[in-house]
Amino acid sequence: MKIRTGYSIAFDTPGPTPMVLMLNVHPDRAGDLITPDTMTIDPPVPAHQFVDSFGNLCTRVTAPGGRITFSADFLVQDSGEVDDYAPDAVQHPVQDLPDDVLPFLLASRYCDTDKLSNTAWQLFGHTPEGWARVQAIVDYVHNHIRFDYQRADSTRSALDGFNQREGVCRDFAHLAVTFCRCMNIPARYCTGYLGDIGVPAVPDPMDFSAWFEVYLGERWYTFDARHNKPRIGRIVMARGRDATDVAISTSFGPAWLAKFEVHTDEVVGEEPRAVQETEWLQAAE
Repeated sequence: MKIRTGYSIAFDTPGPTPMVLMLNVHPDRAGDLITPDTMTIDPPVPAHQFVDSFGNLCTRVTAPGGRITFSADFLVQDSGEVDDYAPDAVQHPVQDLPDDVLPFLLASRYCDTDKLSNTAWQLFGHTPEGWARVQAIVDYVHNHIRFDYQRADSTRSALDGFNQREGVCRDFAHLAVTFCRCMNIPARYCTGYLGDIGVPAVPDPMDFSAWFEVYLGERWYTFDARHNKPRIGRIVMARGRDATDVAISTSFGPAWLAKFEVHTDEVVGEEPRAVQETEWLQAAE
C-alpha cells in the first residue's frame, strides 16, 4: 500500500536559537520512500543533517527569531502487513546478548528501572520468559494507564506513569520499556507515524505515535502498549533509550510551539482517504 504522510510544525523564538530536529523517516525505511522526505523550512535557513549514535537522521538549524515553520508531505510504500507475531521468540541470557543491545537494558532518563525492579519481578516473575513475558507486560501496562491527551506531561517518568495511571502513548511505552529492562529483556523506545489504517478511525487529533521494540530471538520485534494489537502502517522516525533520545525538536533556548499538524493516511487511487490535521499544541508524542 501507499501511505501519504507529513507534518507542519511551527515555533516562535525570541531571537537566534539553535535547534536539532528529528522529523525524517528513519534511514532503514529510506528505501520505501516513493517521493522524497524533504523538509521545507520557512523562512529558509541553512540546515545540516547528521546521523546520531542510535542511527537516527537529525537536522540542525538556527531559528532566526520570530516564527519558523518546518513541513513535509511525502509518500511511503508499505507492506500493508500487521506487526510481526512470533510467540516462540526466545529471551536471551544477558551474557549472550550482542554488545550493541546491552545499552537497552540500562536505566535512562524516563525509564527508572532501579525504582521499578522489585515491582516488575513481583508482577512478572512468574510468567514464561520470552514473548509471553513481554505480552504480559504489554497487557498490564495497557490496562494500568488511562490514555488522555489532556494529561500529557513531558517530565513524567515510568515510575510517575505507574503511580499516576494516566498519560499519553509515550507513557505507555516508557512503563513497558522499563518493566522489560527490569526483567532483563532489552527494549528500546520508538517514535513515528501510525495512522488509523485497518482499524476504525478515532476522533483524537493526529499526532506522532510512540511504541517500543524488544530484542528476542536474535532480532527486534514491535510491541505497542497503548493499542495492544498488531497494527498496519507503522513508519518509524527514530529509536532510542527513551523519549529524550528521539525528541522531534530540541531547542537550545526558548522555542514556543505555535502550530502542530500531522497527517498519515492510506492512499486509495490517487487521493488519501482523509487527511486529519490539528493545531494541537502539546507535542507530547
